[in-house]
Amino acid sequence: MAIGLTWTIDDADTMTQGEIYGEVLTRLGDENPNIVALTADLAGSTKIGKFQTKHADRFFNFGIMETNMVGFASGMAESGLIPVVSTFAAFAALRCAEHVRTDVCYNRRNVKIIATHSGTSFGPAGPTHHCIEDLAVMRAMVGMTVIAPADAYETAKATAAAIEHDGPVYIRIGRSFEPPLWKDLDFDWEIGKAITINEGTDITVIACGPAVLHAKEAAERAKQNGLSVRVLDMHTIKPLDNEAVMKALIDTRRIITAEDHSVMGGLGTAVADVIAQSGKGCVLKKLGLQDVFAAAGYPEDLQHQHKIDADGIEEAIAEVMKMDFEADEDWEDEI
Repeated sequence: MAIGLTWTIDDADTMTQGEIYGEVLTRLGDENPNIVALTADLAGSTKIGKFQTKHADRFFNFGIMETNMVGFASGMAESGLIPVVSTFAAFAALRCAEHVRTDVCYNRRNVKIIATHSGTSFGPAGPTHHCIEDLAVMRAMVGMTVIAPADAYETAKATAAAIEHDGPVYIRIGRSFEPPLWKDLDFDWEIGKAITINEGTDITVIACGPAVLHAKEAAERAKQNGLSVRVLDMHTIKPLDNEAVMKALIDTRRIITAEDHSVMGGLGTAVADVIAQSGKGCVLKKLGLQDVFAAAGYPEDLQHQHKIDADGIEEAIAEVMKMDFEADEDWEDEI
C-alpha cells in the first residue's frame, strides 16, 4: 500500500505523476523483493530510474529495445517476479502492441506497464511522440486493466493497486508538472470504481487523466449560471464503472466525456457502449481529439485547442444543455 508518504500540498505543486510513481515504486520495492523494474534507455525521463538508486540488482535497462523488454517482462512474471515496465506511451502501446498482446495478455502474465508522456503531454515533440491511441489499443487487449490517473496522488494509489492486482495492468500518465486534483492521499481509490468529484443533477461530465481537474473547474463555473454539474473521475477505463455511468444516465440524461485521447475507442467509446447496451436514450458528447493529430505545442495550448480544458468543457456543457433527449414514459429507472 502507498502509505506513510509525507508530501504536502506545497510539494504537489512541483511533484509530477512520474516523480511520485517512481518514489512509490521504490518504497513498494523495499517491502516486496519480487518487484523488478525494466526500462528501455528512459530511466530518467520516465522516473523509473528512482527504483535503481535503492534496488540496482532488480533494475534492468534493455537499451532501445522496447519489444524485447516486454518479452523479458513476460518471462520474469512467469518465474514469479512482478515486473514493472516503463517507457513512453507511444512505445508501450504502439510499438510493443504485438508483444503486449501475445507475450503478456495471451499468457495472462502479471506484468505492470506504466506508460509516461501519454496523450498530448509530450506537446513539443509533436504527433510522432504524442499517444492518443493507447486507451483504445489497451482496452482491446484481453484481460488488461487500463488506468488513467487524474494526478500524482492518484498515480500513487494506482501504482500500489497495480502491484497488488493479479494480472496485466496498463497505467498511463503524463510528462509535465500536472496540477494536483487532490491535496493528499486521504481519499478512497479502487480499481474499477469511479470517484464523484462533484454532485449534480442537470448534466454529467465523465473524465479521466488531466481532464478531471478541468471538468471540476468547468462545473464550478457552470454553477454560477445555475447549473448542477456532476463530475465523475473515471480513472479506470477497463473495467469501466458501468454502475456509475448508468446512474449518471438515469439521473441527468445528459453526458459529456472528456479525455486527452482520440474520441475513437477511448473513454468516450467505453461510456457510449454502456449507454447503447442499456437501451436508454440520452444526449452524449465526446470531447477529445476528433480523429485528428495534435500539432507540436505546449500541452496546455493543445488541450485548449482540442476543447478538453475547462473552457472547452464549459462550452460543451452549455451546448449539451440546449439539446433535448426523447423522454420515454416506460423507463424503469433501475440499474
